[in-house]
Amino acid sequence: MTRPDPRLALVADCSSCAGLCCEVPQFQASADFAIDKPGRTPCPHLGADFGCTIHAELPQRGFPGCVVYDCFGSGQQVVAVQFAGADHADPGVRAAMFDAFEVVERLHELLWYVADASARALPRGLADEVGGLEATVLASRDAPAGVEVTSLQARTGALLDEVSSHLRRGLGARDLRDADLAGRDLREEDLYAARLRGAVLIGADLRGADLGPADLLGADLRAADLRGADLSETFCLTRFQVRAARTDATTVLPDVLR
Repeated sequence: MTRPDPRLALVADCSSCAGLCCEVPQFQASADFAIDKPGRTPCPHLGADFGCTIHAELPQRGFPGCVVYDCFGSGQQVVAVQFAGADHADPGVRAAMFDAFEVVERLHELLWYVADASARALPRGLADEVGGLEATVLASRDAPAGVEVTSLQARTGALLDEVSSHLRRGLGARDLRDADLAGRDLREEDLYAARLRGAVLIGADLRGADLGPADLLGADLRAADLRGADLSETFCLTRFQVRAARTDATTVLPDVLR
């Protein structure tokens, strides 16, 4: 019996959170955010009910970064699960929630990538490594105090690199890791199974591209034109990347992102 895709549980449920993403992160005035906001301070648009008071007009008010943001379900994990029943308006409780959120958010992102790897057809040894890492990250998530997230990120990155190499082996894929492809017309380029990890694809034209099992971990797809592109097999693609890109009904996405 096939188990449900774990990524289905890594979806934000704002109704079970308490506006943590509107307080904990720090951001600076830019094309994504209209104002400077120090970390652990509430956005001026955060309402008393911990909802966004300008949610319906975020892009028009200069906050497109809020539209594409994704906490991977870490908000409700902290508020509804780890602090169930606690008064999240209490300053002491809220500070503890902030501490937990900073860790759990990063761990949930790792879980997203590891779940993608675990859904692939892998050799037994590699699959066992992925399963062991998933168990470690879940255990860390459930007891986040004192977790060394940086070391887990390094371990995850190395293992994902192995998985990526396996998925793309023998396909003659191009290695474009960290390449600056911003604004490029890539419609005639062969990017099938390409290694695009960390590549800058801001505003790139990828219309109609078949990316196959391309590695998109950390690729910057802001304003990239993905209309008609086939991303159904891509590795390490997230909701954040899809939301930041330009897509339409002809963009083919993995089942978990449709």
